[in-house]
Amino acid sequence: MQTEQLIPADVFCVNYNVELTFINSLQESGLVQIEIVNETPFIYVEELPKLEKIVRLHYDLEINVQGIETIIHLLEQIEKTRNEVMQLKNRLSMYEMNE
Repeated sequence: MQTEQLIPADVFCVNYNVELTFINSLQESGLVQIEIVNETPFIYVEELPKLEKIVRLHYDLEINVQGIETIIHLLEQIEKTRNEVMQLKNRLSMYEMNE
């Protein structure tokens, strides 16, 4: 595992003014993945946009972890549905061009 793809969780917490216990609760609920290297928790770089969104939901809108789980699940479902609609539109336009 290359450490340049990881950010120390404590650095993230300082920069975003969040507690490490909050990050741990997100990891326990399966919302983010944390990698432990030499007893230090690290956050994957590709998780940052999702984690930033979660921090805003929790601290700005005061939504608890269970509510965040629901919101993230619904957003993922919307994105999946959006992708399926785009694929179907592309297939439909292919059929329309062949007529």
